[in-house]
Parts: sequence; structure tokens; C-alpha cells
Amino acid sequence: MELVRYEQRGAVAVITLDRPPVNALNSELIADIDAAVGRAEDDDVRAVVITGAPHFAAGADITGFQAAYESGGKERQATDLSDTVLRLEHLAKPTFAAVHGFALGGGLELAMGSDFRYLAETATVGQPEVKLGLIPGAGGTQRLARLVGPQRCKELCMSGRHIDAEEAHAIGLADKVVADDRLLEVTLADAEAFASGPTAAYAGVKRAVAEGFGRPIEVALEIEAKEFHHVFSSDDARIGVRAFLDKESPEFTGR
Repeated sequence: MELVRYEQRGAVAVITLDRPPVNALNSELIADIDAAVGRAEDDDVRAVVITGAPHFAAGADITGFQAAYESGGKERQATDLSDTVLRLEHLAKPTFAAVHGFALGGGLELAMGSDFRYLAETATVGQPEVKLGLIPGAGGTQRLARLVGPQRCKELCMSGRHIDAEEAHAIGLADKVVADDRLLEVTLADAEAFASGPTAAYAGVKRAVAEGFGRPIEVALEIEAKEFHHVFSSDDARIGVRAFLDKESPEFTGR
């Protein structure tokens, strides 16, 4: 992985995009992100932080689009990024995007694949593809609608406007807004807290929400019940129940 730095701090994997100056997403960077997310599937990793500085990712490298037009071939960057974001979203552990600077287009789509988005105070996000005569191609119209509602999603995708961290927080796109110089510190602290928790239960919540959202309530409740019974048999559930009865703090193993 030449364009991504991967490190493990205890049970937290930190994936840092490293394609200066703005982490524009090309095929090579997307492949490296995918490889890093694959490494984070390891059981020893119990939480993941994905970040980049001074910009998280300022969108796609448009030269790749032009090359597709000139060659008469299909544009693969959006498809590959969509697959990578889905892989991130499906990780059976908590994930955090720590967003510095710009997270635009594919950069915002990548951030939306995480469970939680923490934005620096000076961060700027948006889906500006319409200004190129395009639409988001890696989940932008779908995840954004689920996070902020379909009407706000249409407004953002059809105007292509950039929004600041405070507006992102106000509409539910950001979970926290943090001073720029403390962003990674705060994100890592929260990731470490989750990493010491019941990983199987977190995964169950993620699956229940993802699979039940938008379904008829009867179907959604069946999905939740299936996940409850699956998590009920985990080691961490036994540890948590016993600790509660013994009036002790649980020491979860992540299994």
C-alpha cells in the first residue's frame, strides 16, 4: 500500500490516506484503501479510524474520467470506490471517519461508509458531482438520503453546494465537530472506548439497522430478533450479564 498508511494502535486500526496534496481518489488510492479495510477485518482489530490530512479526500481524480471518455471504456473508479465503501460499511466493528479539510464527492461517500463521522471545525463536505454534469456514483444519493432525509439529499446533490461542519452536524451528517488540532485525538479516544466494548453486539446493531431500515415493521422486527438471538449466544453477552449480576464492570473480549 503506497498511498495509504496502516497502523494498529492496540485494538484500533488507523487508516490514513496519503496521496498529496488533497488525497484525490484515483484507482491506485482506492485499491490501497480497499486493501487496508481488508486488513482491518482481522479479529484483533475492534475499531477502525479512517482519516487524511490536510484534506480527508477532495473527490475523484477527474483525469481518470477523461481517460475513460478518450478510450471509449467504462469508468471504473466510481464502481471500485462503491465496492470499497460497502466493504467498510460491512465491517463487523465500529468505524470512524475523522474528516479534516475537504470531504467532497467520493471523499464524502467514503466518510459516509463509516458508522460515525467526526468533522474538524474547518472541514467542508458536499456532493458537487452535478457541477460536472454527473451524479454521485459510490453511494452518495443513497447513504446521504438515509442520513439526512431524501429532500435534503436532493437539495445537496442537485445544488452541488459545499457545507461547513456546523451545518453538517445540524442536519445529522456529522456526529461531532471538533477543534482541528484535537480531531484525531478525540476520534481515537472514542474508538478506543468502543474497542474495549462488546464487538459482537456492535456488529448486531449494525446489521439490524442496515437490514431493517425501510422494511415493514414486522419484517424489521424479525431481523432484530434474529440478531438478538445471535448476539445472545456470544461470550460478551455472558460476560456482560454475569458482571451486571455481580455488580462488577464487564471486561469484554470482543467475542
